[in-house]
Amino acid sequence: MAAMTTGSSSRAEANRRRILDVALAELLRDPDASMNHIARAAGVVRRTVYGHFPSREALISTLVDEAVAVLAAAHAGEDQDGGDPAEALARSVLAVWRIADRYRLLVALAQRTVTMQGIRERLTPVRRDTVRLLQRGLDEGTFASPLPAPALAYVHEQIVFALMEAVNDGLLSTREAGRSAAVTALTAAGVPATLATALVARVSESVGTGEPVGTGGTD
Repeated sequence: MAAMTTGSSSRAEANRRRILDVALAELLRDPDASMNHIARAAGVVRRTVYGHFPSREALISTLVDEAVAVLAAAHAGEDQDGGDPAEALARSVLAVWRIADRYRLLVALAQRTVTMQGIRERLTPVRRDTVRLLQRGLDEGTFASPLPAPALAYVHEQIVFALMEAVNDGLLSTREAGRSAAVTALTAAGVPATLATALVARVSESVGTGEPVGTGGTD
């Protein structure tokens, strides 16, 4: 009996994972994709999809949670506790952008269902780390801003969201967006534009972030 229960649980989890993977691909292709469409694409009946996710909003919310988790992992992977705060901020923004670019259409879609407040709440751990980094930069004199670090962190967060929308609207190419986000974040923190541009170019080359890993956009 235990083996049967374990087998059923494994199949259910495999179905859930497949539904999420297919849903992400379909929603990035067509933000208006219905639950019926997602079920067909996943090779399951609609009842199976609703068995895991009671509504389209719940499905999108789960996808957003996963996107934020991946983004937070990328952010945490950058060393922010030592070294030059400006370089740490540039590396962080570039790492985050590579994830954000993949999910930017999903975030735009989620704003209709999850709401921006919900997305901001999910980003609390990332914002907390950013505040620490900004505060260190302000304390050391690397950054200069009339804003306290917590408010400046919100500004940086909105820079990323705004540039995601700019790419979605065809106003900025994916090839430019990552570096643009990093340079803008640095200049918002008081780093001179020429220094910020040179630093981001150097960091981009060292970590190989010249090419976007997103799902589309204007080239």
